[in-house]
Amino acid sequence: MIRNICMALLLLCGFHNSSAQQKVLIFSKTAGFRHQSIPKGAATLRDLLNIESIQSVHSEDANYISTDSLKQFGAVIFLSTTGSILNTAQKEALQGFIRSGKGFVGIHAASDTEYEWPWYGQLVGGYFKSHPAVQEAKLEVVNAKHLSTKSLPKTWIHRDEWYDYKDVQPGLHILMTIDEQSYKGGQMGKFHPVAWFHEFEGGRSFYTGLGHTEESYDVPNFQKHLVGGIRYALGLKKDGSRR
Repeated sequence: MIRNICMALLLLCGFHNSSAQQKVLIFSKTAGFRHQSIPKGAATLRDLLNIESIQSVHSEDANYISTDSLKQFGAVIFLSTTGSILNTAQKEALQGFIRSGKGFVGIHAASDTEYEWPWYGQLVGGYFKSHPAVQEAKLEVVNAKHLSTKSLPKTWIHRDEWYDYKDVQPGLHILMTIDEQSYKGGQMGKFHPVAWFHEFEGGRSFYTGLGHTEESYDVPNFQKHLVGGIRYALGLKKDGSRR
């Protein structure tokens, strides 16, 4: 009886880890190019989130993107999705989810998705345009205060597939850029964003262009980047409390 009263008081005062109540959907349906890294990426995300006491479900069933189903999640992660993957009802459900104050995380080919749905392009922040061969490049952290970048070095070398983007939306908060002089084939010039975030229609959106290769998911810096971005999308501070 006394224990139950104490637990109730703790909950009322907010002295609990809200991250333990969080749950995310890892969604990796593809209707275009299929990335070999999806299984490794999904497994890594689930392991990382488990460490953070955040529950996760991985699926490629678009029926999860429904109004009723999405109620159980605090954020959705589009992991290298490609092509047109949602029907009209599912699009409306995703819009309602974001407008209810929930979060979105786009990883790599999430920007190679739903080209004919302008709202989605606005949510993600831009669309994939082209890329050269996989190679090392120098990344520059331009915002070191965000959860996704505060644990990263100011500059670091990473091997991945570097997207050029089109229809990059105004008002994005850029987190990292790529130095195009550090690799071959970049087409965006001196300012080449690769990760960003923004508040959008009541919700939160984080996108990173990293994550093409299976090996990238073993890189500690990328893992920190992903966890921070997911925590932002969930509206969590680093200690698990609400933002």
